Amino acid sequence: MSRVTKMRNHVSAFLALAALLLPAIASAYIGPGPGLSAIGSLLALVGAVLLAIVGFVWYPIRRLLRRGRNGKGGAPPTGEAGGEETPDTRRK
Repeated sequence: MSRVTKMRNHVSAFLALAALLLPAIASAYIGPGPGLSAIGSLLALVGAVLLAIVGFVWYPIRRLLRRGRNGKGGAPPTGEAGGEETPDTRRK
């Protein structure tokens, strides 16, 4: 079997599968309730993905900016950032 014949077989198999999977006629009605729910869910998904991307990009940049300003790396050690007094850190 030649290379061209194999390629034709693959293309024709793909087109036949695509024709079987695609609906011929979609006689469907989506009312306002399910339509708004679908739109809201889609917007929430897009927003979550965008916030995740911003989080993964912004926080490393923020740490680099802090590092440049303070001369040290990263955030302050745990327990020293908020200025709250705990029983261990109170001065007597």
